[in-house]
Amino acid sequence: MLSPLSGALLPAVGRLSVTADPAAVLAPGSIVVANHTSLADPAVVLAALRRHGAQPVVMAAAGLWRIPVLGNLLARGGHIRVHRHDRRAALALDEAAAALERGRLVLVYPEGGIAARPGAGEEPPGAFRTGPARLAALTGAAVVPVGQAGARRITSGSPARQLAGLATAPLRRPRLHVHIGAPFVPDGNPARGTAQTRAAVTAAWRTAAARLGEPAALTADAPTPAEVR
Repeated sequence: MLSPLSGALLPAVGRLSVTADPAAVLAPGSIVVANHTSLADPAVVLAALRRHGAQPVVMAAAGLWRIPVLGNLLARGGHIRVHRHDRRAALALDEAAAALERGRLVLVYPEGGIAARPGAGEEPPGAFRTGPARLAALTGAAVVPVGQAGARRITSGSPARQLAGLATAPLRRPRLHVHIGAPFVPDGNPARGTAQTRAAVTAAWRTAAARLGEPAALTADAPTPAEVR
């Protein structure tokens, strides 16, 4: 249910555009990996993927299930709880593997959280955890890199600034962009696979941020996928 809701509600708070590599495909049983910059970006990414006919399950922090309404939607949609810093954390990979086997797409945010920084500007993705690479190695699933930019224009910063941003977004309707990259199978070594995945997501993010004219898109923070060996 989150995907239809995101698709219906997002136009009220922003102007979303979506591009994709010529070789991009969202095949059943793929792992979708995206950068994470704002509380708003899951809605942005879900709305973008829905335009391409995809409605993934999301691996998300277990605390979200305690939020009224949202928790019910997550439970009914079969989304996957991630218990951070808990011995139950490994169970999330098992649940994700089972979802992939059923042909579902699984959306993963390997940065593990939102970096605390001022302003609504873009920055390249931060360090990735090894979860997506280990999940790909376990299942043989392909990874589809997704880069989103602009979600921080809806909500970012302190709690007060986030509330203010969300309240004024319908008036501002900031530009948002999502770019879907070509799928690939990461190296079976978790470190190398994680480096490849971060490079691919960074390349997709750079395309999305450049569409919005973000200066950070011109930085050379991370190698392109072709540069990773």
